[in-house]
Amino acid sequence: MHEFQIIQSYFTSPPLRADLGVGDDCALFRVTQGHQCAVTSDMLVAGRHFFWDVDARTLGHKALAVNLSDLAAMGAEPLGFTLSLALPAVSEAWLADFSGGLLNLAREFNCDLIGGDTTKSVASLEHNGLVINITAFGQVPAGAAIRRDGARVGDDVWVSGTLGDAACALALLLRERSGEVLSVAEALALTALRPRLECPMPRVALGAALRGVASSMLDLSDGLAGDVRHVLQASNADVEIDCDALPLSSPLKNLNLEQECPLWHAWRDALTGGDDYELCFTAPVTQRDVLAALSIHVGVPLTRVGRVVEREGEAPNVLWRSENSPEGLVHMSEWRGYNHFS
Repeated sequence: MHEFQIIQSYFTSPPLRADLGVGDDCALFRVTQGHQCAVTSDMLVAGRHFFWDVDARTLGHKALAVNLSDLAAMGAEPLGFTLSLALPAVSEAWLADFSGGLLNLAREFNCDLIGGDTTKSVASLEHNGLVINITAFGQVPAGAAIRRDGARVGDDVWVSGTLGDAACALALLLRERSGEVLSVAEALALTALRPRLECPMPRVALGAALRGVASSMLDLSDGLAGDVRHVLQASNADVEIDCDALPLSSPLKNLNLEQECPLWHAWRDALTGGDDYELCFTAPVTQRDVLAALSIHVGVPLTRVGRVVEREGEAPNVLWRSENSPEGLVHMSEWRGYNHFS
């Protein structure tokens, strides 16, 4: 198949919202009057962001989900997206599965595929040459976008869902793929947690609901320990995090107990692993009751994990606290989030 056959066969459908979608030199779409356009872009590279032999349907889902998560972090409503693919070879079965996962998620959020590009890549011994890049577009009422620079001293720090599941699943997968035999408890944990790694669900409804409530927000793609520092840098503040309050899923906690690991092992997954695609936000203390009701309304658990404090030095600082540690402090200053160039 050549480029245009691939596009026509797998990535063309009547646009739901765009004025002009795939097939012309440019797509055309409009933003509702009184709104701003939000734009984000993410690249996924085989061998770096996903296993080269991962299920194509889940890969299609995740490729779009990580972009929709960025829109959610600004309180934006998805409108459309472009897709660029560098393929080492053409497999119609792979394309059918990939596009199926991608477009199913797009329809769920009423988000049009409006353009992009395809080309042949060059494989190497290190990876198979597959590269996926998506640019997503959304809209948010003018002045209502939730930015990173709005956190104020005294604000609560909140996270949605649970943290560390994807990191734990990845660690177990890496061991399994190396030939190691997992214990029964580890195999059960992997089955339970693997969807969090391969099929994250972007918190779009939650992000929109937090407009006018959250003072700052971002999505957790690289781990809370690293990502929260972006808010601190933008807002010129520090933060205290209560490690005892970190929301951990039952499979992650049970595995930790089964292996008789110290609790900080689970904290490490929750804080540094990345790929959670949950929302982390700050909000005034006066919004606690509002957030309790909002959590029920959107069906997403929200957990208060810390508070914003005065900046003490030039660089943003995170103070980790736990009642289970001497002096109530956890010495994890060296812990950071995922580094794409490490």
